[in-house]
Amino acid sequence: MKITRLFDILDNLKEKYRKNDILCGKENGKWRKYSVDEYIEISHSISCALLELGLQKGDKVATIMNNRPEWNFMDMGIMMAGMVHVPVYPTLSADDYTYILNHSDAKCIVIGIETIFKRVAPAIPTLTLNPMIFTIAEIEGQRNYKELLQLGRDNREKWMPEVEKIKREMDPEEVATIIYTSGTTGRPKGVMLTHKNFVTNAYTLSTMQINDHTGNILSFLPLCHVYERVINYHYQILGASLYYAFSLSTIAKDLKDIHAVGFCAVPRVLEMMFDKLYAAGKDMTGLKKQIYFWAFRLATQFDYDNHNWFYLKKIQLADYLVYSKWREAFGGNPMVVVSGGSSIQERIIRLFSAAKLRVFEGYGMTETSPVIAVNNPIKDIFVIGTVGEIMSCIEFKLAEDGEILTKGDCLMKGYYKDPEYTKQVIDEEGWFHTGDIGTFVDGRYLKITDRKKEIFKLSTGKYIAPQVLENKLNESDYINNCIVIGANEKFASAIIIPNFDTLHFWCAKHRIHYANNSEMVTLPEVQKRIQEEVEIINKDLAEHERIHRIRLVNDEWTPQTGELSQTLKLRRAFVLKKYENLCRDIYNYNNKEHKEEELNKKKHE
Repeated sequence: MKITRLFDILDNLKEKYRKNDILCGKENGKWRKYSVDEYIEISHSISCALLELGLQKGDKVATIMNNRPEWNFMDMGIMMAGMVHVPVYPTLSADDYTYILNHSDAKCIVIGIETIFKRVAPAIPTLTLNPMIFTIAEIEGQRNYKELLQLGRDNREKWMPEVEKIKREMDPEEVATIIYTSGTTGRPKGVMLTHKNFVTNAYTLSTMQINDHTGNILSFLPLCHVYERVINYHYQILGASLYYAFSLSTIAKDLKDIHAVGFCAVPRVLEMMFDKLYAAGKDMTGLKKQIYFWAFRLATQFDYDNHNWFYLKKIQLADYLVYSKWREAFGGNPMVVVSGGSSIQERIIRLFSAAKLRVFEGYGMTETSPVIAVNNPIKDIFVIGTVGEIMSCIEFKLAEDGEILTKGDCLMKGYYKDPEYTKQVIDEEGWFHTGDIGTFVDGRYLKITDRKKEIFKLSTGKYIAPQVLENKLNESDYINNCIVIGANEKFASAIIIPNFDTLHFWCAKHRIHYANNSEMVTLPEVQKRIQEEVEIINKDLAEHERIHRIRLVNDEWTPQTGELSQTLKLRRAFVLKKYENLCRDIYNYNNKEHKEEELNKKKHE
């Protein structure tokens, strides 16, 4: 059948894939599996319940929950009732919840577990529309999701004719959802995406996929984010079984448990998995340790196009001795891993791909629903360092300054309640200006070089693309995260969070003593060791790009502490503000001579 609206996926499943485990989540430590028939029945019951509550076509219903089958039931139920789904991150501040829920005009909110409810609760009294609240968890004093479901079942005969009418008359161009961007600066914007936007993108992705209805897929990135959501839809179109990880800490266990054939990740998650594989070798001894790190180094230099007989034999031997054990730990199957959200280190792609856990990097934005380009599994396109070919459903061009422009069926309807900003990013010819800078490799494969707004100029007039330098620095085993700074200064510098696991091992080996990590980062020996890593990277950089000064900090950057967005992107303005004094110290702003130089510079601006 032809899928033109997102809820048509349910009819497609019923027609082609009458399976018993289309959606699966953990309940009391065991997998609760939902069949296609249950998925359809529960979703329709949600539609009837929302209508019985007095909500009408076009009303906004918000969900704030972790990944679980109930998210899908709400998603389909909301859309089949002709309403607009507003999925919200479960880790925001009360202030953000107040803003998003008021701005979106949410009339009903469904919240997941108790910890999420406690986070949202302070915002509830501030909501101007006094929305109805339901929770998935049993929380005293709150209406429960089971009540909502039963209400729908009790009133199916009354409301199903209306639901079917709404479905028949639903235009694919109607808004299906409003997704609030996580935002690296300022207030999040509500991106209005239509059924056609999502269906076009998800269907195109499904034609590029080598997995099918026989595979199990693990999902752990937030479904409220456009990236995981479209991957979720495209796997539903294929009839694959979707399993929701219990938490980020159980990913490896869950992958093994379900014998997964794929998952979707952001670079930070793959970096953590990479670090754990590296750390596993440190506890080994003797020949076993030598073999492990020989295979590890070989994997980080994996070359998919190298068909030399001797090279292939080395990979084969490494697979037998080491890589097959990695796959076993993740369920035993070769996998398709899609990475997006930000650029990923090449060595991580190479390592996982050597172990047949092939990483296909892609690129997109919430406003483009989302995928613009991706390396293609079915065409065996796997060009490391690029985000692959442009999607066939996308209209695309590069502006004169290299900015990526796109339009077509995947482009958003606009920003909710913000026509002026919509006009700023979509020009008169309909081109959406992404703010990303790109170039083509071999005339076919898109390479993202940086964010247009993040590129800064040194006082010498030379431009610095910080994200490129940060990715290079983060490739070091001694560096966990960093930010490159230097706008309007003579040279670039970096604030670095070391990889403390690696440093602990190094300090023990060299008998360097310290009381804690805060003391460790002040030790001259440690600072010299990190500087050596920076110098290795500097050798391959142009003179003006080189990192001249560094500062080490004992911190952790997370969405909760504000340094990272919900999609784990660096929030530069926040980080620069946080380390303002450290930045001043790096550039000697407390030095009288430098103060006078700064004053003269401002006079001439």
